[in-house]
Amino acid sequence: MKLKKAIITGASSGLGQEIAIALSEQGYEVGLIARREQKLKETAQKCSNKTYILSCDVTEYEKTIEQIKELIDKMGGCDLFVIAHGIGPLNPLLRWKRSKEVIDTNVSGFTAIAHVAFRYFRKVRKGHLVSISSTASIRGTSASPDYHASKAYISNYMQGLRKLAWNLKMPIYLTDIKPGFIDTPMLKGLDGLLWVCSARKAALQIVNAIKKKKKMVYITKRWNIIAWLLKYTPDFIYHRI
Repeated sequence: MKLKKAIITGASSGLGQEIAIALSEQGYEVGLIARREQKLKETAQKCSNKTYILSCDVTEYEKTIEQIKELIDKMGGCDLFVIAHGIGPLNPLLRWKRSKEVIDTNVSGFTAIAHVAFRYFRKVRKGHLVSISSTASIRGTSASPDYHASKAYISNYMQGLRKLAWNLKMPIYLTDIKPGFIDTPMLKGLDGLLWVCSARKAALQIVNAIKKKKKMVYITKRWNIIAWLLKYTPDFIYHRI
């Protein structure tokens, strides 16, 4: 029986790492992408099936695009692509360096990788592309306007790709994952957060959503409540939160 093959970005730590491990447990061969090669090797050791490692910087777009194409060839194809990398520094003072880092990684880096994945799936006429956006995509905030905007971009872009797949009449599935607070290094230093979920638990719920080919899902499910409140809370109340 031919094993399914998945590629995961941001696989060196946190949620991306746990998704890679969970997919491997489900019988996937996995391609692991991140900057830190040693951390990728540590992830590979935790996986149950064959792994492939690609150490690259997603902000070096042209180079990354070619490297991912080579990785797909090396793996003998790809059935599932999970874009799980991202950064989220606080930036209430609007420091340009921080803004640019978020845009380069979460927007431009995401788009370059999504291009490679979707174009490959269009070539083979099937596939499944998964993005990890966030409940932060719903509404902006003064503490990290760049991060929230970048996640809104990801969700909107995935909608566009879903429509493109529909126009092509191909079984290319698009799943946008919107996590709440996940216990990963990104939350380091933040206290008093609501409903923090372990990365392992979140990854298992994400893999389940992938199996069901969900279009969009909040992780964990209780974040549907927060999402509704974020959408419909009037500005004069939201601005005071």
